[in-house]
Amino acid sequence: MADLLLANVDSAVADEEVKAFLVKYGFPPFDEIEHVPGGGARPAVRLTFKDAPAEALRMLLPRIQDMFWKNHKIHAQVVADRYL
Repeated sequence: MADLLLANVDSAVADEEVKAFLVKYGFPPFDEIEHVPGGGARPAVRLTFKDAPAEALRMLLPRIQDMFWKNHKIHAQVVADRYL
């Protein structure tokens, strides 16, 4: 299981739009999505992939890293372990 954090995603973007964007660039469909407020300036979404290993997601990162999407430059990071 791994999480993908997409920073600087417009808070008005629908979950389905996020899914379509990632699938278009080769990512598997995510299992969960959480919208993370960024103090108004840089909201983000955290996507959980239950069946995708972190390394597989890291290999796909260059496809979307720093891409201009929905009037924002997207920043992506894979988070493999959760410390709760």
